[in-house]
Amino acid sequence: MITVNTIDSTNFEVIVEGNPTTTHQVSVTHLYYQKLTDNLVPPEVLIETSFQFLLERESNTSILQRFDLPIIERYFPEYEKTIKKMLKK
Repeated sequence: MITVNTIDSTNFEVIVEGNPTTTHQVSVTHLYYQKLTDNLVPPEVLIETSFQFLLERESNTSILQRFDLPIIERYFPEYEKTIKKMLKK
């Protein structure tokens, strides 16, 4: 289970329940949020869906504890294209 807590307009705390449960600090600029969502979903949905994307590819303990959302593209080049599709479902 993924829980997203808003810290402020660009920073979020994400808790991934598992064995073990992990906590992550994620930031996303408004421009990057718009690029990925066209403002069609709340930022929390983008963050949660991004963690679903990550968890399909690695364990929660392998996910960085603190990162800016665009860094995902560096590790997984298909991220932006895939996340846009996932958000349209």
